[in-house]
Amino acid sequence: MKRRLFLQGSAFALATFGLSAVPGFARRALALEAPPGGKRRTLVFLFLTGGLDGLSLLVPYGEPGFLELRPNLAHPLPGQPRGKDGAVAEPLLALESGLGLHPSLKDLLPLYQDSVLAFVHAAGQPGGTRSHFDAQDFLELGTPGDKSTPDGWLSRALQLSSAVGAATPLDAVAISQHLPRSLQGKSKAFAFANLNAVRLRPLAGGPGGDQGRSRARDAFEALYASSDDAALAAPGKEAFEALSLLEQRLGKDYAKPREGVIYPNGPAAGALRQVAALVKAEVGLRVAAASVGGWDTHANQPGELSRRLGELGGALGAFWSDLGDKQDEVMLVAVTEFGRTVRQNGSNGTDHGHGSVALLLGGAVAGGKVYGRWPGLRRDQLFEGRDLDVTTDVRGILAKAAEAQLGVHDTARLFPGYAGDKLGFVRG
Repeated sequence: MKRRLFLQGSAFALATFGLSAVPGFARRALALEAPPGGKRRTLVFLFLTGGLDGLSLLVPYGEPGFLELRPNLAHPLPGQPRGKDGAVAEPLLALESGLGLHPSLKDLLPLYQDSVLAFVHAAGQPGGTRSHFDAQDFLELGTPGDKSTPDGWLSRALQLSSAVGAATPLDAVAISQHLPRSLQGKSKAFAFANLNAVRLRPLAGGPGGDQGRSRARDAFEALYASSDDAALAAPGKEAFEALSLLEQRLGKDYAKPREGVIYPNGPAAGALRQVAALVKAEVGLRVAAASVGGWDTHANQPGELSRRLGELGGALGAFWSDLGDKQDEVMLVAVTEFGRTVRQNGSNGTDHGHGSVALLLGGAVAGGKVYGRWPGLRRDQLFEGRDLDVTTDVRGILAKAAEAQLGVHDTARLFPGYAGDKLGFVRG
């Protein structure tokens, strides 16, 4: 009990630091070496929970009859003047013929034009569930229709990885209060809501500053080196190794962006800012996961969605600039559990649907393109007569990203039961 109180109250401030329960970081060295034969690559999984309306993010304005299905949600078409009523002011941003990007995502247009950003339209999961809880679990497990899968798809990806470079205490990180289902499993992963909360603190009653932190570090290490409490000692050692690596590589400026980079306010920006800090600090990060909610737009969709898309676009733009010379090492995949109905509802919003849009950002992404087969929006082309159909299984997107960044080639083991193809959006 004294050890537990010591852990909670003095040397180690871990109020927002989550641990996977399985021990095993003892083999990992803190002194990182450059991986032989290439650079260490990072896969960032951004889960947009709540059901993002892909038909508003990337508007198929060229589809006959679409604008009539959403008279109160539509923006002016590319090149048209701004709306006069003030409710919908900015016109869509033209991408490919007949497709317009939501104007609040203006920060993404340069990335698309620079061919490092791509979209996949009509992407989603097979099956027809419109339950947030079920659909989110299915996506994070990577087994639609089956919640009995023991580990998440990112945990399996780490186990199957053949990427260069030795394992480190910070192979996998979730910017979250709790470890998400995608990272739960045999692979080791850490979760923390804020990097600044994960620090050694001076012992109570002792000196402050660097001297105090040094004493706390020595006390913490000595405590767990002599502990006979395996259930406490092993996770404690893992935590200490990760913490030491963070202290060593990031120092006092834990999440300072590059000069001139300004992140907007909001959860997406907060998470991506910390991911960028870990990448730049070269702590050996292979996988980062973050979840951003608020996409369940049943009512008053235009204003709320515009605000959230603006924050998302600004966060992604700042993240990309913040990476600097690390851009070629990073790939971000942003997906949602399902899309929304094609027709607007009576509350000026949309209800739970099926197909949506995935976003791909990275140096290896063959961007400047919208991938996926467009299914059409005639009633006979819709899923169950009401939703955008899914023509690209999201597992094909995630499998290709895992192959490019982690060297995962066995799709059948990564996604049990999936027999489809990997989507070809990677350069070369």
